[in-house]
Amino acid sequence: MNHTITERFLRYVVIDTQSDPESTTFPSTEKQKNLGRLLVSELLEIGIKDAHLDEHGYVYATIPSNSAKKVPIICFCSHMDTSPDSSGKDVKPIIHKNYDGSDIVLPDDPKQVIKVADHADLNHQIGNDVITASGTTLLGADNKAGVAAIMDAATYFMENPEVKHGTIKILFTPDEEIGRGVDKVDLEKLGADFGYTIDGEKLGSMEDQTFSADAVSINIQGVSAHPGFAKGKMESAIKIVAEIVASLPKDRLSPESTEGMEGFVHPHKIEGSVESAKVQFIVRDFDDEGLLKHENELKSIMDDVLKNYPKSTAEFIVKEQYRNMKKILDQHPEIVENAVEAIKRAGVEPILSSIRGGTDGSRLSYMGLPCPNIFAGEHAFHSKHEWVSVQDMQKAALTIINLCQVWEEKA
Repeated sequence: MNHTITERFLRYVVIDTQSDPESTTFPSTEKQKNLGRLLVSELLEIGIKDAHLDEHGYVYATIPSNSAKKVPIICFCSHMDTSPDSSGKDVKPIIHKNYDGSDIVLPDDPKQVIKVADHADLNHQIGNDVITASGTTLLGADNKAGVAAIMDAATYFMENPEVKHGTIKILFTPDEEIGRGVDKVDLEKLGADFGYTIDGEKLGSMEDQTFSADAVSINIQGVSAHPGFAKGKMESAIKIVAEIVASLPKDRLSPESTEGMEGFVHPHKIEGSVESAKVQFIVRDFDDEGLLKHENELKSIMDDVLKNYPKSTAEFIVKEQYRNMKKILDQHPEIVENAVEAIKRAGVEPILSSIRGGTDGSRLSYMGLPCPNIFAGEHAFHSKHEWVSVQDMQKAALTIINLCQVWEEKA
């Protein structure tokens, strides 16, 4: 296969596509469409006739079936935006060819060092070509590695019409990093039976379950009074909120004390005044019962704190975000089985794992498009230490190609 993945990836990461959680527009930043327009022009260039960017910033494209069989329609999806956690402007990608296994010092800020001790997967990259940013921005491998892999696979199919496959749908989304990635997607127009997000980390990883996720807001209405005459009157909403946060368990139920299949309650934003204050939480677990248990514990903490503030009131508001995709995927075991086979055909050992987070696929699965997550090779995402290897991206593209053939063969 003649890979074009490195050149594509380097083209994509220099386009600033950072999303903005404070924005009320969709997409949240207009600049995401700049990458969308480039992808459409490249898709049209390789002969995909219906490639287009819609008003919401989604890219849709179809590679028609060349099989006489009735093959399920498969969609491959990656997101174009990068995380608000670190700048995506003026990204300067650096290729460390024939990586030698040592720590990588990033030249634009030598204090930024990608240490092998902190990134064990670098031990598997010796002799490969590792791409990093220069030290002042993230790289954007999350998820432009996935975008490049899908584009590379699409190019392969258009250049090799003798390779049999069913109808392939391509979907590139905006705003995944701020939880809005599929808010405006048109699944009827997409017309796929099953999907795969190409947004995973380690080579060979195949993720068929995610957290279930809720957002919780605790809104406190306290009692304000002049601080010089506040005795017996003032009940500071700021202090009440602080007390609730301080009462959370230290040794469990927090991101910094959990791993594997353990869920957590995470306060991530506090705002307010003496009179009223609000604390926002994200609550995560792999099953809905665990989610409810954590929320009940949080509400119990709030109620206990409020007992000491009889004149103050509280609101406890729960908003569903997404649910564990496994419940849906288990109804269609062939989706995961075919992906495992495709990874093996790429000469890679499949690693079935869970995501301590969510993907566009979490919500797509519950919207009617069952959609697990396949590796793209991205590492240390959302940070200046982000990296990816060319060879891992190539294996991701090869997995996509194999996967289309597996579905066609089994039809």
